[in-house]
Amino acid sequence: MSETASSDAAIEQFQRWTHLMGRAQQAMLEFWTRQDGGSGGNPDPLGMFNTWTAMANAAAANPAKLFEAQTALWQDSVKLWSAFLSGKPEESPVAAAKDKRFASPAWRENPAFEFMRQSYLLSAQHVMESVGALEGLGEHDRAKAMFLTKQFVDAMSPSNFALTNPDVLSATVETQGENLMKGLENLLQDLENGRMRMVDEDAFEVGRNVAVTPGKVVFENRMFQLIQYAPTTETVFETPLVIFPPWINKFYILDLTAEKSFIRWAVEQGLTVFVVSWANPNENHADVVLDTYVTEGILTAIDKVIEATGAPSVNTIGYCVAGTTLAATLAYLAATKQAAKVNSVTFFTAQVDFSNAGELNIFVDDEQLANIEALSKDKGYLDGRHMATTFNLLRSNDLIWNYVVNNYMMGKDYLPFDLLYWNSDATNVPCKWHQSYLRDLYRDNKLVQPGGVSIAGVPIDLTKVKTPAYIQAGKEDHIAPAKSVFEITHHFKGPMRFVLAGSGHIAGVVNPPSQGKYQHWVSDAATVPPTLDEFVASAKEVKGSWWPDWIAWLAPRSGDKVPARVPGKGKLKAIEDAPGRYVKVRI
Repeated sequence: MSETASSDAAIEQFQRWTHLMGRAQQAMLEFWTRQDGGSGGNPDPLGMFNTWTAMANAAAANPAKLFEAQTALWQDSVKLWSAFLSGKPEESPVAAAKDKRFASPAWRENPAFEFMRQSYLLSAQHVMESVGALEGLGEHDRAKAMFLTKQFVDAMSPSNFALTNPDVLSATVETQGENLMKGLENLLQDLENGRMRMVDEDAFEVGRNVAVTPGKVVFENRMFQLIQYAPTTETVFETPLVIFPPWINKFYILDLTAEKSFIRWAVEQGLTVFVVSWANPNENHADVVLDTYVTEGILTAIDKVIEATGAPSVNTIGYCVAGTTLAATLAYLAATKQAAKVNSVTFFTAQVDFSNAGELNIFVDDEQLANIEALSKDKGYLDGRHMATTFNLLRSNDLIWNYVVNNYMMGKDYLPFDLLYWNSDATNVPCKWHQSYLRDLYRDNKLVQPGGVSIAGVPIDLTKVKTPAYIQAGKEDHIAPAKSVFEITHHFKGPMRFVLAGSGHIAGVVNPPSQGKYQHWVSDAATVPPTLDEFVASAKEVKGSWWPDWIAWLAPRSGDKVPARVPGKGKLKAIEDAPGRYVKVRI
């Protein structure tokens, strides 16, 4: 190559990088502008300033403790330096630490990046330990301090920055910066849409390749559409099943692909299956509270299923927050002498006692409730993207920073993944009910207080519920911790079966037998042990899905076999094909 050609190539490359930097600056400016607007004008939506202040005051109050922590960090840092200077980085205090953010061999192949990795892990470990050891903080403030510190520590990982991530640098050299150009295009598009994409959203369509189990919408009101699914067996159990999914998500988490669909599987077991498809709240739902979800929602659905089938009662499932409300409904039915309408109840990762509700409790102090009210006061509902961000923060490395690296720095194409498509299909939440849910249930734990909550003017008491219950919890659930779900067994008084499933809030539930994944723990003892630890100690581990255990429990409670029921052929006429209109509303 001639000297002139080489010079021209260098100029062209310089111009290319200048252009990339300009695009990056513009994108980040737009990002921060939108972040301020998205918080309702509140520059501190998580209440970080007050938490940092409390942490600083606690540290200053005990300088000896602070000096001790600094000394420990300094001593381990000396060991780290010594290990690298001696050419034995494997002997440092954190050499063996496992972290999938640094799974790429490139981190260990280059001593500079290996030192960077270990330095970060060492610092992160000491920072978290120091915050956890702060004295003078209340339980809530300590939990919030740990959560916010972890967000900061995770954000500062060298894997999240282009110049300190060897995989990003390698991709940049190989593609001559095309990865960064593609990443900027992804970022700009996400900014335009007001949310971070995790998946190729064009690869899926509700009713085309997800939520495709055949059925009919047979009833609708402003709160929900009721779907009845077409039978696949000649006879069915007499007692129908009605499923109440959480209204903070779309129901088709239980009806993804045919292979993963709990709904399709339940139909194949000879059940007449109904599912509530909740409306995506808008200004017309500003008045919605607990009473509304119980009376216009759950009770109406139960009555319509009984009307459609002629059965004397129903079996029910409540998932997550819908399970919480279903529990309240059962207490209301018990108080009003209508308990016979519900033959059995199954809870998927649902809570009624929030004394051990985990990290989500940090979002229910007065400051956070005021922020939520400010975000929704002009509309009557909370934008679902705010809640989605909250849940993503609970697993920020997996659900935020992983996509920052892959989508914005590596410039990778979005993958077609049905579960992530569902996860990104957010729903709004009625403001009044959401505030009440967080304040009265999460913060004040009123649902387990006899008379603490009233429905339609009737005080309810969970201890009056004698409905047979199947209670499922996820061993690794970070939204409804297993210990919290287990508390149901302390309040209900009917026969109960508790099952602990492997994995978490979603994969622990959506685990078809055909996949042979995970495991579950069951006990055939006459009564459920008093604590989760005692249950685990005495339970039997069973490989694979817990679904067969559930149907073995439900079938004897489902009556005799009757001719299969065809949707729309009974007293409730078909309105439209499943999955209906309501589930297709996107925000």
